[in-house]
Amino acid sequence: MIIVFGSINLDLIFTMPEIPVPGQTLLARAARIEPGGKGANQAVAAARDGASVAMAGAVGRDALADAALAGVLGAGIDVTRLARVDATTGCASIMTDAAGRNSIAVAAGANMLARADQVGDAVLGPSAIVLLQMETDPGETIALIRRAKSLGARTILNLAPALPMPKEVLSLLDLLIVNEDEAAFVGTAFGVGSDAVSLHQALGIAVLRTLGGEGAEAVSAGDVLRVPGRPIDCIDSTAAGDGFTGVLAASLDRGMALGAAMARANAAAALACTRRGSQGSLPTRADIDAFIAAA
Repeated sequence: MIIVFGSINLDLIFTMPEIPVPGQTLLARAARIEPGGKGANQAVAAARDGASVAMAGAVGRDALADAALAGVLGAGIDVTRLARVDATTGCASIMTDAAGRNSIAVAAGANMLARADQVGDAVLGPSAIVLLQMETDPGETIALIRRAKSLGARTILNLAPALPMPKEVLSLLDLLIVNEDEAAFVGTAFGVGSDAVSLHQALGIAVLRTLGGEGAEAVSAGDVLRVPGRPIDCIDSTAAGDGFTGVLAASLDRGMALGAAMARANAAAALACTRRGSQGSLPTRADIDAFIAAA
């Protein structure tokens, strides 16, 4: 099982001719409302790729909550560890331009009231993968990493958005996933380079760095792994990173080696870039299989 501890948002998505600069108002070409949040996106991505997934997080008791949960519920994810709290459900404003680039503002709201103890010890054994991000209270994330490690669960942290984390906590992880900006943040914090090799040497754990259209690189147990980018027409990259992370976790949960899991996750991220939206862009297992077979 994959246990995702993370954010659940409602996304307001604006399709723009270009991203506005400060002081500028532009008319959107279209607007959509979709469920999102890094935690929920990664949970949905893993579930659509066939994994058994449980989601631990928090939403408010407001009009946004049911819409924010629609994708998680539609993917058949276990929500028995979900909390409803007296705060506004998390929400995000997302603007995408004609080149598929995006600009995102997030109000965490209820996500900051998610608590590590919503995940009980009983599920944190060696057969579990705990997948975390940085859109909930960092203290709760740290507490769950420590407890999961002590009970033998595998832990994966997607350090997104990039926030300070103690080195000793990062060193407990089984896998750290960062993009190029997040890798630079970690490298600067610890006085090393931002490539996967440098981060691996500094932390002593497996590190995976995504490289956008250039693919991804990872170092695990001294082995350097690389997968190239896939040529696509990118129209919206909003959920590509979450699609990559969720499918990577699903692949590892099925027993795939890291290199093979990276290749599959890379295909899923590429597919997500060819579709508009956040959770709505995430491919199914059949979609990914067909895309890989056609390459």
